[in-house]
Amino acid sequence: MSQSSASYHHGDLRAACLRAARELLEEDGSAGLSLRAVARRAGVSPTAPYRHFPERDALVSAVAAQGYRELAGHLAAAHPSPTTLDDLAAVALAYVRFALDHPALFRAMFAEPCDPNSEERVAATAAISEYVRGIVGKAFPGADPDALWAPVWALVHGLAFLHLDGKLDSSTPDVVAHQVHAAVHALLTASSAMPHAADA
Repeated sequence: MSQSSASYHHGDLRAACLRAARELLEEDGSAGLSLRAVARRAGVSPTAPYRHFPERDALVSAVAAQGYRELAGHLAAAHPSPTTLDDLAAVALAYVRFALDHPALFRAMFAEPCDPNSEERVAATAAISEYVRGIVGKAFPGADPDALWAPVWALVHGLAFLHLDGKLDSSTPDVVAHQVHAAVHALLTASSAMPHAADA
């Protein structure tokens, strides 16, 4: 049975709103996500969510921050300290699988408007950026991680959305794994083999 807004402690209300938002995302995608819908799902008054989220973008940012933290955990679990292309491909696959397993959340993280002043979302996004920068530095010790981390992330992120949008075959986990491993190896191996301007 739903709880009334009076029965929630301060922290419980925020957590209940976020749980409701995640459920709505999974059921209807972002189209069904509003502060009013969250209030109905959480069983609180229509104005209760505004105590923590002054507008929809703030709610989406908080949900996205949760997603970034969960994604970081999935990436670290795929390989705690990647140093080879195979290790990097395993992390890339974990990224793509996260997108396929949580499509609505993934889209909310990357394709929904957000609150640019959300410290929680900024911190969670920065943690992912630093993680990618760190693993690129380990996997390519001779390269400049500050120059390479964004292209590596762009490659993996592009693969995730191409699979998510049905542009690449995601019919089985094995097919996805083969495509991601092949793409990471092909592009990053070819890139390192290409002559640079200074060498020409």
